[in-house]
Amino acid sequence: MSTTTIEKKPSTIDKTAFARLDAEGRLLNAVLRSPTTKPGRFGFRGDIALKFQAQLADEKRPPDFSIEQVLAIAQEGEATIPVLAGYLHSFAYLETASEVLDGLLSPAGTYFMFCNNIDLLAKYRLSLRNIPFYVLPCDESTVWKETMDLLSIDKNDIKKLDTAGKLDYVLDAARGFEAKYETITYEQGLARMEPVKNRNENRPV
Repeated sequence: MSTTTIEKKPSTIDKTAFARLDAEGRLLNAVLRSPTTKPGRFGFRGDIALKFQAQLADEKRPPDFSIEQVLAIAQEGEATIPVLAGYLHSFAYLETASEVLDGLLSPAGTYFMFCNNIDLLAKYRLSLRNIPFYVLPCDESTVWKETMDLLSIDKNDIKKLDTAGKLDYVLDAARGFEAKYETITYEQGLARMEPVKNRNENRPV
């Protein structure tokens, strides 16, 4: 008597909390956009567009601003993204990020926003729409490197893993992260933030 093996289908983005962002055309510049090494899990590394430019006819324009260098995972059948890290060129964009992601994040989730224009020694906790965020500085580095450093992960621990496996490893380590950083309000953050840097300054013409 032969037995039939039923293969488990890989998770698809439309069954995860990424579905709405995908439908709205917000998931851009993906380095990874695929099922990961964990059953039913979908991973994304790329940008999440926050504000679109006005477009004429079929012209494609880049967003005004995005959450850049996003690291995120979502489980098939679950309504929210459990852990996400990303870069904001200005702390002020956090309000828009909170609006765009409204309903897709959980009060019990772990969310890191690395910002270019906060003091390099500052580390904050704040809540927007009942969602907790860790806000950390990032200047001339990457979200990937900063997250690895924050979690004390040695690159040798993950060098044999593929891109999806590395994302699983790092974000599993990030889940439930706790640190007693200074708790501030969004308004306090706006008052403390520094001028936004010109990305094109000092670049060769």
